[in-house]
Amino acid sequence: MFTLSRLSPMLVLSLVTVIWAFSFSLIGVYLSGEVDSYLAVLIRVALALVVLLPFFRPRHIPARTLVTLTAIGAVQVGLTYQFLYHAFGFLTVPEVLLFTIFTPLWITLIDEVLLAKRHLPLRWWVGSALAVLGAGIIRYQQVSADVLTGFLLIQAANLCFALGQVAYKRLPIDKPQQQLNTFACFFLGAALVSGVGCALFTNWQLVPDTSLEWGVLIWLGLGASGLGYLCWAMASKRVNTGQLATMNNLLIPVGLLVNVIFWNQGADVLRLILGGGVIALSVWVCSPGRATA
Repeated sequence: MFTLSRLSPMLVLSLVTVIWAFSFSLIGVYLSGEVDSYLAVLIRVALALVVLLPFFRPRHIPARTLVTLTAIGAVQVGLTYQFLYHAFGFLTVPEVLLFTIFTPLWITLIDEVLLAKRHLPLRWWVGSALAVLGAGIIRYQQVSADVLTGFLLIQAANLCFALGQVAYKRLPIDKPQQQLNTFACFFLGAALVSGVGCALFTNWQLVPDTSLEWGVLIWLGLGASGLGYLCWAMASKRVNTGQLATMNNLLIPVGLLVNVIFWNQGADVLRLILGGGVIALSVWVCSPGRATA
């Protein structure tokens, strides 16, 4: 774990992006329509909580900080997934991907509002806008007529995910050991919110009943969620806000590439290359070493 803390944070964010790209495909191919979404989310975050509980040793960490971390998990994972999975009732998967491209702008906007006393560097705004443009090049297509409700749900999910990332970045827990020893609180918050959603909305006729479905859920809980979110959170502490914002849209080209290679789903290769290039440019725009936030 702490070997990772010595790696470049941008490399860590990129590795987690690859993990999440595979996870998105696994959900779409093996769980969607087979396992209730609310139940799948609860199982996923509960497994992540279980795997992190043995490391929970919050020595010298104020109770207020632990409560804040719990609230961050409730928002960044718990609320995000409640909005996200609800949106699938109104949108197709390509529309969901299209509407998530605004996450970098939400991150940049939230950070500026929270900072209040100073403006973010212009290049971070430019980088975030470029990330949205690059993702739009890759994923833009004709959308269905009745999308307003779905669009608003996705923006609520984007806002929650962005707010959680900015809040964690500014949480006064910086040492890798401290983060490992307290991160169970993050998934405690996520589990509480997901548990409420599961109790209210789960279709109990769609429960995991095959070894493949359980295998995917276990990987999502232990790998993509438990390890993935911890590594993402730790790396976010070591990059500036502009870099963090733009890295959020790297998932779109990587996810499409995973689908093309492993599941043979069609993609416009030219648009993938052009959009991916613009996203890479957006990361470079935000990356000067003097930019620390």
